[in-house]
Amino acid sequence: MTAEWLGGLLANRYPGLCIETMETVDLHNSHTTNLRVAVTYNDAGKAAGLPEHLCLKANWSGQIINNNTDICELEARFYYEAGSMPPLPAARCYYADWDGDGSGQGVVVLEDLADAGGRFGHSTDLLGIEGVARALEDLAKLHGAWWGDERLGQLAWLPRSMDTPVDTDQIALMRPYVDANLKSGIYNDVLPPWIVEDHSRLDRVYAKLNKWAREQPGPFCLVHGDSHMGNTYIYPDGHRIWFDWQLCRVGHGMRDVNYFMIASLTIEERRAADRQLLDHYRQALIATGARDVPDRDVMWDHFRRWPVYGIQAWLQVEEWWGQNGRPPTERFSAAIIDYDSAGLLGA
Repeated sequence: MTAEWLGGLLANRYPGLCIETMETVDLHNSHTTNLRVAVTYNDAGKAAGLPEHLCLKANWSGQIINNNTDICELEARFYYEAGSMPPLPAARCYYADWDGDGSGQGVVVLEDLADAGGRFGHSTDLLGIEGVARALEDLAKLHGAWWGDERLGQLAWLPRSMDTPVDTDQIALMRPYVDANLKSGIYNDVLPPWIVEDHSRLDRVYAKLNKWAREQPGPFCLVHGDSHMGNTYIYPDGHRIWFDWQLCRVGHGMRDVNYFMIASLTIEERRAADRQLLDHYRQALIATGARDVPDRDVMWDHFRRWPVYGIQAWLQVEEWWGQNGRPPTERFSAAIIDYDSAGLLGA
């Protein structure tokens, strides 16, 4: 990774640009790579108005998931296409590209949000009922922008939610992490008893969720797919965006709503306000102009099934990735028990 390489990449979009110096500010590897750099440009680069700090995302970490998925290519395609989409709550992108040879290699060059004066969310953050209500309004804007839009079907690169291997085989793809967390017993005091008694039951219930989700009719929308607090950034003016678009999908917005809401509230707050917040999201979605929005009873029925997605997702998390999996694991576990999610899925 050199100044010459990065300059050559950006010159595809900004002719004549050269990067004269580059310094690594921060390097973070989890299942993908996040590299922050400080750069200086030649006159063409300065004229293009690019910032001196950039953030690059790619799949250079060597983690096991990169051998089996296209998540970095998908994110690059998302940012490449975002310019022709309705306004989306995403970071500013200066360049996006991918290999297109089946390797899943992709790279995006983004604004360095650390310079924007706001703050990053974290998986342990609690927003309270009012804070979650405001965030659900932002999700409603995301979902409403492409709600029932026929153009979604023309984006052949965008997978259908719960009908692509990264979704359907997610536990298998992340098996070493899931097994390590389950076998360690560190979550046994919070997990549903049926998972503690037989770990393989989680696979079977998750398969039921995938099958059920695929059978649900539209309308469909653009789904972030990984909408927890740790993938959000709040600008100084209070505007919230999402990053890590590696699981973006065509699907049902309830995947995002459930994943965000349950992880961002205490168990007691969620029990007290879940129906109220779901109604608030529904009204915010209708306010975007979305048509044929499911009624509140259908939304509630769907909402009660989706915690199964959250539990398997957070059982994949390693603390060295920078996220703490225990709080959301406990919150999703309680929701699965409260809603009888496995029973509703016929598992």
